[in-house]
Amino acid sequence: MKNTLLRFVFSGAMLGCALVALAGRAAGQGAVAVRVVSEVPFLAPERTEKLDVYLPAPTANGKLSPAFVWIHGGGWMRGDKAEASAKEVCATLAGAGYVAASINYRIGKDAWPQNIADCRNAVRFLRAHAAEYGVDPDRIAVGGGSAGAHLALMVGMTAGRDEFEPLSVRALYPGVSSAVRCVIDMYGPTNLAGREATDEMGRPLGKRRPPAKSMEAFGVTNSYDGGRSEFFLAASPVTYVSPSSPPVLILQGAIDPEVDPGQPRILAAVLAQFGVPHERITVEGAGHGFDFESWKGKPLSRDLRPVALAFLAKHLEPAAKR
Repeated sequence: MKNTLLRFVFSGAMLGCALVALAGRAAGQGAVAVRVVSEVPFLAPERTEKLDVYLPAPTANGKLSPAFVWIHGGGWMRGDKAEASAKEVCATLAGAGYVAASINYRIGKDAWPQNIADCRNAVRFLRAHAAEYGVDPDRIAVGGGSAGAHLALMVGMTAGRDEFEPLSVRALYPGVSSAVRCVIDMYGPTNLAGREATDEMGRPLGKRRPPAKSMEAFGVTNSYDGGRSEFFLAASPVTYVSPSSPPVLILQGAIDPEVDPGQPRILAAVLAQFGVPHERITVEGAGHGFDFESWKGKPLSRDLRPVALAFLAKHLEPAAKR
């Protein structure tokens, strides 16, 4: 991972979880000590999915830190919390003073809507364990890449809506909110019913994207035909935008063949319609799957670390400053 040195240090502390010492570097900073607590349970006891918590250096006078939940991509069918992009994003944020949690969640066939419920419970986990990890429960954000960005947007846009999770799921953290203050969307689908096919350079071909195996995560094998458009609109973040929706940072590659350029434009238009603060940035020369610094091992045309950190700082200000 660019600009990041990893050293694995094993310890029996903290319930036997592995502790990983990172010398990370946030934008414009030197090396910053980051500690990672791996394989932390946050779902029901029978669930195997866990999360990793990236902890910043201790704050002065016990000051509470803002927090961020990262949701990996993988077409709702695959992916892992320890992938390279997740490590880069979370190490960058922890180096800048955020408590960052990278999560695994239900993936694969028929994962919807359990996957969104899992992501919402990751936010609740940080609130419920705020004292343990030094988190300010009023300052939590969420973000993700690709399918993870779709889920992050759904978390942000559907706080308080019970149709996406049964009572048994909410019962894990009774009375704990899953609301977030802002969302970072990195090349995520925003309108599942309106995705366009593109060429290898991300240029729209003027026709609807064909069915994909990843649609099995939603319990269907034909992505849009056969009267399914209404179903996919109900699973789309743009459907739930309202004047009270959290601010969104939209980051999209200019040559992305996986998520067509109409997706970020549609989201930005709906956010503007409802007066929701947002920023939309197209990264020239980048396709699908970049992190804050690089794509396919090469530096981005624009370093996104200052962009992301400025966005989070603006929208995660302490209550006294708002």
